[in-house]
Amino acid sequence: MTGKTLLDPHSPRAKKPPFAMGVHVGDTIYVSGHVAQDKDGNVVGKDDMAAQTRHVFLSIQEVLAEAGATLKDVVKITTYITDMERYSEFSAVRSEFFPDAGMASATVACSELVRPEFLVEVETIAVKGCGD
Repeated sequence: MTGKTLLDPHSPRAKKPPFAMGVHVGDTIYVSGHVAQDKDGNVVGKDDMAAQTRHVFLSIQEVLAEAGATLKDVVKITTYITDMERYSEFSAVRSEFFPDAGMASATVACSELVRPEFLVEVETIAVKGCGD
């Protein structure tokens, strides 16, 4: 693969965002920041950090699958959290999806995400086949 392929496993959505859910270039997959939002634009797990985190990682998993990759291929995540006092709730769910912690990670505290109901957003970089 020499060009870029846009990934959007959630289509059709009620209101398509002005960006791709992911971009696949060569063996690398760049996954846009994901929040806990269903295909109709509704917040999933309002005020529930664990439920939102779980939804985010399941959404990321779908984007990676469209490119033929898995969570084992993730090499880096960047997480934005609106309340660092709830970081342990996020971390517990992240450990379910990444039990071996085999990736680089950064967490950024922020006052608000694109909608005030969102508690967490995660963007991801994966390299297809590196987790085999």
